[in-house]
Amino acid sequence: MEKRIVKKSNHTEGYQRHKLINSVRASCLGVHDFVGSAELTAKRVCEHVEQWLESKHEVTSADIRRIAGKSLFKYNPDAAYIYITINEIN
Repeated sequence: MEKRIVKKSNHTEGYQRHKLINSVRASCLGVHDFVGSAELTAKRVCEHVEQWLESKHEVTSADIRRIAGKSLFKYNPDAAYIYITINEIN
């Protein structure tokens, strides 16, 4: 079953893993992490978010951001700060 994400503009879209990976990877690279490490971290964060999503049908983009940020903090606290800050602005 496809997971739906409710965006700020009140429209919904399906969960798109590549968007989360790109966002987490960009935050890691923004704090000068190595490319390979950023890729691995992004994959691990996505796996954590997807595990959390298993029991959900519809969540907000803020929910995804919060869970991803908590997970990212375990691997790279500096990147987590960037990830949360950048996404709060948008």
